[in-house]
Amino acid sequence: MSKVAKQPEISLLPPEQGKGRLPPWIRVRVSGSGVVDAVHSMLDQGALHTVCQGAQCPNQHECFSKGTATFMILGEVCTRDCLFCAVRTGRAQAVDPDEPQRVAAAAERLQLRHVVVTSVTRDDLEDGGAGLFAATIRAIRSRLPATTIEVLVPDFQGRERDLDIVLAARPDVFNHNLETVRRLQRSIRPAASYERSLAVLRHAAGAMPQPAIKSGLMVGLGETDEEIIEAMRDLRQAGCELLTIGQYLAPSPRHTPVERFVHPDVFAEYARCGTEMGFRNVASGPLVRSSYHAEAQFNPDGRREHA
Repeated sequence: MSKVAKQPEISLLPPEQGKGRLPPWIRVRVSGSGVVDAVHSMLDQGALHTVCQGAQCPNQHECFSKGTATFMILGEVCTRDCLFCAVRTGRAQAVDPDEPQRVAAAAERLQLRHVVVTSVTRDDLEDGGAGLFAATIRAIRSRLPATTIEVLVPDFQGRERDLDIVLAARPDVFNHNLETVRRLQRSIRPAASYERSLAVLRHAAGAMPQPAIKSGLMVGLGETDEEIIEAMRDLRQAGCELLTIGQYLAPSPRHTPVERFVHPDVFAEYARCGTEMGFRNVASGPLVRSSYHAEAQFNPDGRREHA
């Protein structure tokens, strides 16, 4: 793991847009590509779920139009009820042991060079779903040996044995989102914790032979810029090398409201600070999400390498 760079001096950040209507810099471009319908059809035929649809990602049309998607395993019902997330919560579904092979087949059909696999949180399972993550990694690798694989995992309630099951399958990128600043964790992620998420990342950074550890933050939940910088420092100290920062958009009136719309200049300042902290790559912008342009972030020069 590379040494953490000395902390940057934080300059005065530009002012943010307050609450209210969407500002002009948040615009989702919609393509007319027929590939979108083809991806939807393939996912339906394979009984597969994507976080793009489940979490109402604003970039799903762009990604689908390019033939890409982030697969969501372990069903589409989450056992937690985070106040920022659009994924359904409730009684979880039975685990489908054939799901890894279906995901791998879909990835092969889409000819993906970089596959992202995430899941709902399954606190009802003894291993939190770690075994199915590992099986999915192996299934994809067997069909697409040159493809890089990124996993975006829940915290497995902090159990290192479950983390090790996933890590033993050797994903190229291990991602776990911190989501928000320390002060807002309890109100936004009541079943998670700031320190537990940092511990998950720290463990993965120490366990992987060539760490590509990634995390993500949302802004607009009521945090200050200083708190975001503090969270970035904590992530870097935990061994995180790749970071995404994006604007929170409330999925519905019942979810936590947006407290501010952050200006693109502020996102650029976050990226500058992250670079000075020693992050290898910081994707920071209003519509950035955890797996948006994930391949380009992992290998910005286009190379794909395996240990």
